[in-house]
Amino acid sequence: MRLGITGHRGLPENVARHVRTAIEDVMRGLSADDLVGVSCVADGPDAWFAESILRHGGQLEVVVPAESYRAGLPAWHRPTYDALMQRATDVHRTGLADSDAQAHMAGSEVMVGIVDELLAVWDGRPARGYGGTADVVAYARRIGVPVQVIWPDGATRD
Repeated sequence: MRLGITGHRGLPENVARHVRTAIEDVMRGLSADDLVGVSCVADGPDAWFAESILRHGGQLEVVVPAESYRAGLPAWHRPTYDALMQRATDVHRTGLADSDAQAHMAGSEVMVGIVDELLAVWDGRPARGYGGTADVVAYARRIGVPVQVIWPDGATRD
């Protein structure tokens, strides 16, 4: 099973707790024997998912949307990003230089293209900018990749 992740960053702590638990619940239902998680390992759901994949005995593959991607992540998250990159069994690159919305969507398209299912930490609302979670979900659905939405009942992003 090749499982990908997309999701909102900067979630309120109460929502983040529920999302982390839901990701763990998904992992408990999967066999580690053939489990591969694919993530861009941004802060938030991407990294929580990657950490959970590894905790449950799966393999991690990382998609790097752009060569400058790491520099655009929050400084506090970079040690986690680096640690996850070191544990990756494969790294997929878009070949793009600038870490912008187009590169982020290109990275998401690479990820969706190599997974069997996509987990989406998504509130069901339209993307706030090109390449947001809603755009990734729409792309996955358009190419026939099943999407499992994780969102706590009654939760909001702001």
